[in-house]
Amino acid sequence: MTENVWGYKSTAGRLAGVDLTGYKVEATDGNIGKVDKHSDEVGDAYLVVDTGVWIFGKEVLLPASTVVSIDQDEQKIVVDRTKQQIKDAPEFDRDKHLGDQGYRDELGTYYGTGGPHV
Repeated sequence: MTENVWGYKSTAGRLAGVDLTGYKVEATDGNIGKVDKHSDEVGDAYLVVDTGVWIFGKEVLLPASTVVSIDQDEQKIVVDRTKQQIKDAPEFDRDKHLGDQGYRDELGTYYGTGGPHV
């Protein structure tokens, strides 16, 4: 049951074709960084967030299902996780994320059925 984590919620306000790179990302308890990369592929939608200095420059991959809302005017994305949950997430691995099913399953489990929820 991890596949549903890779799609945007219908209420998120995602508009196809809009580049989210550079948008600010807000956790439930504050700013966590900016979008470095994103994918809109059906069944494989995600954001890669550069967290900056607050967790020593770590990049994290957030499945699209974590997105609560997208504000086009303010270029801000709100996600339904705390800063700590994002900090504890598996680190984004640029070399593995596209082709490694085990890595994808690990992320899906963390954010889906097996991950910590608010």
